[in-house]
Amino acid sequence: MLRTNTCGELRKAHIGQTVTVCGWVDKYRDHGGVVFIDLRDRYGITQIAFKPEQSKEMTEQASDLRHEDVIQVTGEVVIREAKPNDKLETGEIEIKADALKVLNKSKTPPFEPRGESVPNEELRLKYRFVDLRRPELQRNMLFRHKLTKVVRDYFDELGFLDIETPILGRSTPEGARDYLVPSRVHEGSFYALPQSPQLFKQILMVAGYDRYMQIARCFRDEDLRADRQPEFTQIDIEMAFVGQEDILNVVDGLLARMMKELRGTELKPLQRLTHKEVMIRFGTDKPDLRFGLEIKDISDLVANSDFGVFKSTIAAGGKVRGLCVKGAGDKYSRRILDNDMKGIVEEYGAKGLAYFKVVNGGLESSIAKFFNPDQQKEIVERMDGEEGDLLLYVADSWKVSCAALAALRNHLGRDLELYDPTEVCAAWVLDFPLVTWSEEDKRWQAEHHPFCAVHPDDLEFFETDPSQIRALSYDLVCNGYEAASGSVRIHDPATQQKIFDLLNIKAEEAEERFGFLLEALRYGAPPHAGIALGLDRWVMMFLGCDNIRDVIAFPKTQRASDLLTGAPAEVDSKQLRDLHIKLDIPEEV
Repeated sequence: MLRTNTCGELRKAHIGQTVTVCGWVDKYRDHGGVVFIDLRDRYGITQIAFKPEQSKEMTEQASDLRHEDVIQVTGEVVIREAKPNDKLETGEIEIKADALKVLNKSKTPPFEPRGESVPNEELRLKYRFVDLRRPELQRNMLFRHKLTKVVRDYFDELGFLDIETPILGRSTPEGARDYLVPSRVHEGSFYALPQSPQLFKQILMVAGYDRYMQIARCFRDEDLRADRQPEFTQIDIEMAFVGQEDILNVVDGLLARMMKELRGTELKPLQRLTHKEVMIRFGTDKPDLRFGLEIKDISDLVANSDFGVFKSTIAAGGKVRGLCVKGAGDKYSRRILDNDMKGIVEEYGAKGLAYFKVVNGGLESSIAKFFNPDQQKEIVERMDGEEGDLLLYVADSWKVSCAALAALRNHLGRDLELYDPTEVCAAWVLDFPLVTWSEEDKRWQAEHHPFCAVHPDDLEFFETDPSQIRALSYDLVCNGYEAASGSVRIHDPATQQKIFDLLNIKAEEAEERFGFLLEALRYGAPPHAGIALGLDRWVMMFLGCDNIRDVIAFPKTQRASDLLTGAPAEVDSKQLRDLHIKLDIPEEV
């Protein structure tokens, strides 16, 4: 070892000891010939004092040190001559240097890891090796390690086996696009990187392994955003001879363990909400429950009003739904309402935003004249409105009103600081629809995936109205994110083919795409169920971050680029020939 101690462990108890420490130069100061260096490693910071009377040559060498130089120092631990630094755990001592060795000089860094201002993300990602030295990111990576260890320990105690599944697999497109890997040996054929280990973990249940878990790497070629990456990590779970309640209880226990060991708090029993309920109340299947601001429907109250927009929408089968923003009647100007907030709902297909202020038990707005006093009173009562409240409405189809008001609700929650950003608030959403109708493809599509078991009470709807079929699927939502998703699986091939038929996947196509799973189901498959939790998102939520890239050591940008390595990049023409690939890239006009 090049060191006897780290830069974060020396205390008054070490005074008088001769120690050797290594690290990066964090700060340097010359006080009349005496040079002070703050030496940093991931464990902390220790002050080093270089004094001319100790060694003039060494002190001169120390005066040439600059930010991020890597050095080794040997010396005696002494009481700090100046007053203690309360901001450092090592703040009562310093090392009186006897020997200095420069292990590596650094170029001038593009930014200081402990600088007061945080540089732009593009620069940080390009110089990630410097960015990862920042205390915030080191804290995040340490926390991620601890959370992962809690997860592994918890499942080990419950008898789960940690089993790896293949990274190179078969493309079974259903949902997001696959990342494809060409095969050199099998000309014209491709592997696919796994979107999840779904099929393999079901096969493990068929094989009798009973309880499986994995910290699994997954890949999806989809549009990115602040909470999504092309490659991500999930806590993958599958259990045999269980039902929905068993999976929910296991995950409840995991979340309780994480809250206790990582936050020191007890987990309150999680709410269990239906998909239908959250869509009515919040407009989304992943509501942020840290604040209220629930959606209310006033369609029946305004169907006969004189306001044409509302009347025509309802007549066409649409809805008039809105939010009551407490005490915000004077907070937002007409310009903000007509531009910024209207712009938010228009992004989700809404044609406009109607708004009122509650005044003297009635409505005040440029369109209030279209509603008689009785209608105004009924609207205020339905919305639980009070003096000075702001009422916001979207008049559109059910689907558009849900998406637009959910986005507006989230914006208001952030803008009005209606919640504590460090709070973790989770709940279960159950009874998802099995399928949804795609107008574009003119067919039914799986809401989650085609392997979800059907709610036994809904079998009759296969022949009459598939939209009414509930799946035995469940999501764990937290702070406005889908934090986990799973289902009870179909474990017999006949039922599985019935789902494929509904999705217009013919038997031949099903065998081609999922044949290895279907064959496994024919050999004594047990009832089984599972779930996957997004590890990256849980780290992000526990830390109160709003950018998933801050909790991943080497993330991609929102354009799926790695600025550190320059990936993706062109490859040598010989590699392409070996893979039997010829590029056909259109010329730029």
